Amino acid sequence: MKTMENRFDPSGLTAGQLRQLDRLSEAVLGDERPALVGRDGVRLELPEPLFNLLKRVMRTMREGKAVVLLPESESMTTQAAAEFLGVSRPFVVALLEKEAIRHHKVGTHRRVYLKDLMAYQRQRDTHRRATLDNLRGKVDAAGMYERGTGGSDER
Repeated sequence: MKTMENRFDPSGLTAGQLRQLDRLSEAVLGDERPALVGRDGVRLELPEPLFNLLKRVMRTMREGKAVVLLPESESMTTQAAAEFLGVSRPFVVALLEKEAIRHHKVGTHRRVYLKDLMAYQRQRDTHRRATLDNLRGKVDAAGMYERGTGGSDER
């Protein structure tokens, strides 16, 4: 994963660059609609999806957090995949062996595309939500949850 060239960390900016970032952030996050202006003075409006992405990046950077930009086709090691999912590398390897996540090999090493990790993450989250909804339905049906009381059992 090429984080150095794809990573923007506001903690590494000079005081002048931080002031520029603040001015830009105010414009992007405020009522203004900034645009790109070419050398010949032509003003180019950003397409809405790109503008929304820029706003999200600016909000994140104003919180002092680094931003990493990766294409969905980025190939990741099993360790990087584990860090992305917040699980251990052996757990990721087991998922790959069960074919729960698509992967490919580079020599003898397994690699996972970011888009496949994101697909697994969406599927996992959807499954978790359905399981929780099902459990909630069973608890409601059993009369074990009283609405409006914060779930406490009043006797």
